[in-house]
Amino acid sequence: MGWGASVIGSGGRTRRVGLAGLVAVALGVLPAAASATPGTGVSATVLAKGTSDGTIAVKGHGRTDVVVREVTIAPGGSTGWHYHPGQLIVVVKSGTITRTMSDCTVETTSAGGAFVEPAGKQNVHIGRNLGTEPVVLYVTYLVPEGSPLSVDAPDPGCP
Repeated sequence: MGWGASVIGSGGRTRRVGLAGLVAVALGVLPAAASATPGTGVSATVLAKGTSDGTIAVKGHGRTDVVVREVTIAPGGSTGWHYHPGQLIVVVKSGTITRTMSDCTVETTSAGGAFVEPAGKQNVHIGRNLGTEPVVLYVTYLVPEGSPLSVDAPDPGCP
C-alpha cells in the first residue's frame, strides 16, 4: 500500500494522500477541496469499517457502510458547516464540543456525554472546539453504501 495517511479535508471528508501529499499538508500547500466553509484543526483515524448485508439499513437504502472513527478537533478548530447522508452516534472521549445547528441553536457536550446526529441536508451543523484541550470523539457513521461520511454546506447565517 505504501506510505500515506488519511487526511480530513473540509467538512470532515477523508481523503487518502501519499507521502508527497503528507509533506504538502505539513507545509500547508495542498489545495483544499471546494467548500463553502472549510474545517480547520480536525484529524481522524478509522478504527473499523464494514458494510452490512442489509440487516443494518439507512432508511430507503439496502446496504449500509458502518465506519467507526476517532476524530480529534484541536483547540480553536472547527468541522466547517456540513451534513451527513446517514445517522451518526457520537461519544465524547475528552474535551467539550460545541455544535451550532442550522436553526442557530447551540448544543455543548463534554467528556463522557454522547449524542446522535440525524441524517440529511436539513440537519446542517458545525462542530467547534472552544476549549483549551483537544476534543476527542468516537464517531460511528451509518451511511448508505458508497456515500461520503459528510457533505460540505454553506453557513446558514448563524452568528
